[in-house]
Amino acid sequence: MTAAGRASGAAGLGFVLLLVVANLVLTSAGLPLPTDTSTLPELGRAHADGVDALRLASALMPAAWLLATVFAAGLAVEAWHSPARRTWALVGLGGVLAQCATFAVAEAARLAVAAAALDGTGGEPGALAGLWGLHRAVFGFNQVFLATALLGFSLARPSPRAHAALGLTGAALLLASATAAPHGVGGAQPLALAGLAGWVLWLGWIAVAGVRLLRTGAHRAADRSAAGRV
Repeated sequence: MTAAGRASGAAGLGFVLLLVVANLVLTSAGLPLPTDTSTLPELGRAHADGVDALRLASALMPAAWLLATVFAAGLAVEAWHSPARRTWALVGLGGVLAQCATFAVAEAARLAVAAAALDGTGGEPGALAGLWGLHRAVFGFNQVFLATALLGFSLARPSPRAHAALGLTGAALLLASATAAPHGVGGAQPLALAGLAGWVLWLGWIAVAGVRLLRTGAHRAADRSAAGRV
């Protein structure tokens, strides 16, 4: 893996960058987190006031999901020569693809929240509550697919133990938070901090894996170039 490996590594780093930028846009606009327990009028006002920031952040997501898919495909190809590693790589690839699809639903639900909030008096309270509850539920359940991706790829790659431990720890935290997600609909999510910590570890794991893919691709390209000159 040379050019393809470098492309996959760059895609992983690009994915992390887009997620960080999107979240900075949302937080700077004062938009509530999915774990926010503000009242419906407060949630409605926040989404109505920050709709432009929400649209901008959401517009970054299609590119982010594409980059995540390219990154995951590169990791799967890297592990393909070993049957044992191939199985876990498929688990990781499935997790990335599932999280892209699931988070698209969560993002659509949040845009619907903003649309309801902009509808005259802020939309019907029941509709706003339902849409926000849908966003929170899908966002929470989405964490299981992040955990699946981390579990699969952490076991599939010949990574340093510290990197594998980072991924497995993040997977455990995300799975725990996803399990508690139903309790966060209509109330406070009891393991919100675990989910946040797992998400940070997920981004850190991808960044490290992306750098490793870039280096591996560069080293293999250099080796092939040297062999061609012999």
